[in-house]
Amino acid sequence: MRAFYKNNNGLTAITEWTPNCWINIECPTAAEKKYLLDELQIPEAFYNDIEDIDERPRIEIENGWTLIIMRIPVKSNIIKLPFHTIPVGVVFKGAICITITFHQTEMLTDFVTYTKRKNINIKDNFDLVLKLLLSSSVWFLKYLKQVNQKIKLAEDNLEKSIKNEELQALLQIEKCLVFFMTSLKGNDILLHRIKNIKSQKEHFDLDLLEDVEIELRQAQETTNIYSDILTGTMDAYASVISNNMNTIMKQMTSISIILMIPTLIASLYGMNVPNDLQDNRYGIWIVISVSVLLSAFGVFLFKRKRWF
Repeated sequence: MRAFYKNNNGLTAITEWTPNCWINIECPTAAEKKYLLDELQIPEAFYNDIEDIDERPRIEIENGWTLIIMRIPVKSNIIKLPFHTIPVGVVFKGAICITITFHQTEMLTDFVTYTKRKNINIKDNFDLVLKLLLSSSVWFLKYLKQVNQKIKLAEDNLEKSIKNEELQALLQIEKCLVFFMTSLKGNDILLHRIKNIKSQKEHFDLDLLEDVEIELRQAQETTNIYSDILTGTMDAYASVISNNMNTIMKQMTSISIILMIPTLIASLYGMNVPNDLQDNRYGIWIVISVSVLLSAFGVFLFKRKRWF
């Protein structure tokens, strides 16, 4: 999908390209790829780098073109991975500025709406990159709140019954936090590299830079906190499962020992040797009584020692 936006007290959609407008392309088709490579003549290596789902945040310059790749969070339809991150590439040269992503995102649509609502002007291409970094940090925090809700839900389910499904849910959330943490660190490194561009230092909005740094730091700290909580929770439930298993094994062992008592007595009584009870009409009842008494004594002894 291709969209053009003109900066006019917020981003306004237009029908065709004009100099210094913003071109946003999501999930490019073959025709849009041809438009980018043949008409706009962006380096094909840039296009291929953005297409790589595992591409890390970085900045690169080639033949006057500048490529800046950042990672943004997205909600996934995959049950095993509810949230993950994707690369978004910002490619610009002169009056051409393009953002390219190979996935549908909520963030870019919300970014356009936000600039309209707040009447935000975008001074240049680097200003757009910084504002996108700020928006991505806000969306990281938004999705982290939803991750926290999933953690609480999984904990509630674990309190009711400890099953593999609940533990797998926590593992899935842990994967999301790992993706978030890695992407936020990459975006933080990218921000510091942008700040150190000598030709742009005098043009940066210092307040915007500070806002981006604060939001990035907050998102990283929140991710670390949730990750630590999740790790502690999983360790605690792993200990609970291990303790429950030990308790069950102890109970099974105790039951086996109690059942062994009448088995031993019956085995001795049934041996083919004289035992003074073979001719006694009450012999079987005496054996049963002794077995019951000794078994009851064993149960009493085990309960006293809290082995049951």
